[in-house]
Amino acid sequence: MSDQDLKLKFETMEAGDFKDFAKAMTDYIAEYLENIRDRQVVPSVKPGYLRPLVPEQAPEKAEPWTAVMADIERVVMSGVTHWHSPRFHAYFPTANSYPAIVADMLSGAIACIGFTWIASPACTELEVVMLDWLGQMLGLPESFLARSGGEAGGVIQGTASEATLVALLGAKNRTMLRVKEQHPEWTDTDILSKLVGYCNKQAHSSVERAGLLGGVKLRALQPDGKRRLRGDTLKDAIEEDVRNGLIPFYVVATLGTTSSCAFDNLEEIGEVCSSKNIWLHVDAAYAGSAFICPEYRYLMKGVDKADSFNFNPHKWMLVNFDCSAMWLKEPRWIIDAFNVDPLYLKHDQQGSAPDYRHWQIPLGRRFRALKLWFVLRLYGVENLQKHIRKHIALAHLFERLCSADERFEIYEEVTMGLVCFRLKGGNEQNEELLRRINGRGKIHLVPSKIDDTYFLRVAICSRFSEESDIHISWEEVKASADEILKAR
Repeated sequence: MSDQDLKLKFETMEAGDFKDFAKAMTDYIAEYLENIRDRQVVPSVKPGYLRPLVPEQAPEKAEPWTAVMADIERVVMSGVTHWHSPRFHAYFPTANSYPAIVADMLSGAIACIGFTWIASPACTELEVVMLDWLGQMLGLPESFLARSGGEAGGVIQGTASEATLVALLGAKNRTMLRVKEQHPEWTDTDILSKLVGYCNKQAHSSVERAGLLGGVKLRALQPDGKRRLRGDTLKDAIEEDVRNGLIPFYVVATLGTTSSCAFDNLEEIGEVCSSKNIWLHVDAAYAGSAFICPEYRYLMKGVDKADSFNFNPHKWMLVNFDCSAMWLKEPRWIIDAFNVDPLYLKHDQQGSAPDYRHWQIPLGRRFRALKLWFVLRLYGVENLQKHIRKHIALAHLFERLCSADERFEIYEEVTMGLVCFRLKGGNEQNEELLRRINGRGKIHLVPSKIDDTYFLRVAICSRFSEESDIHISWEEVKASADEILKAR
């Protein structure tokens, strides 16, 4: 067979068989999502379950796509945790919708790597506009938006963890340049050893990790009785560190902590950072989606004093992972920190549009703005607001059910779609409660611990969740509690 014959045979296979495979997979995805309630939330498998289910080596000859389809349930789905089941209440939600899935398909088909404007102009330009759309939906100040005419603008990061690190590196760069002007005799090592950042003790672990990766000290400060970091606490810590010869350079304010969805006092923190010329980054990874509803924007009062702001549409706004929206008032500090400009990445339009490779850790990036464009257009702001409000209402329903049972207590105020609760009693009893709940296999929860108090978290995660699902989940919690209390 000639090379030309081989080429024709391969192309025929792609045009015919693979196109049928794509259509079959589309139908499978729709069937999977529409019937997700029928699946066990967490699989009953052990580590290493998959290896015996597949051959030891890749096949030498192509297999029919029907064989691959036949193995999806046996090999993959048997080990999947179904995050979009209405009975999945762990962590925080991960967003999912047909418009976002379809946009991801188109992104995969276009398959550009949008590290520069010229690498695919639409990839960059749609992102610039979508981050302006999204910023306006949240009520962000104009000083964060590209449309303001200044240097500000938004960028899609992979995760909030990346955004925290990017902001830290920008703050580090800005502070080091300023200190070098004041103390030209100091070396980079001298300055780095003095830098210190701050966050709430309840801030996400990725903040601490950003400090490790950035090679700087980070202090976790004690919040108040409502788990909020307050301005006076931050001010006292900064002044103490200055007296000890350190250089405060970075603060992370958390809006919606992972443990209990608490909100730092952003207005107070912003006043302190502004007065002391310290970079303020706002991490609103989960709760930020709720700010598209005007009634929750009081929780972001003071955001005008921030230098950077981040939240994850891929958590709660029906945009599939990964899509973490970040805004910067002065992106030049990030660009200067990351700027490596080899000849093969230069182009004639440099400076006229963002080259997003300078705004992020990796070089390459997918066409993620398509997901925002499709979701915002096909749902509209109104329906996205209804989605958020519905989840919050379902959380309050679970709160009411829990509060009506005298054996339980609500551990934290319910503000968003998270309920923190526990059996009245000791930690061991609540640890056993979680084991029983998850062991029954009908719903899935994770715990948290604050000030040595162990409690359970119920997050409303699925876009399919209805009141009936919340009642079923509560019955599972009650049944598990009955088992524990009868055994005592």
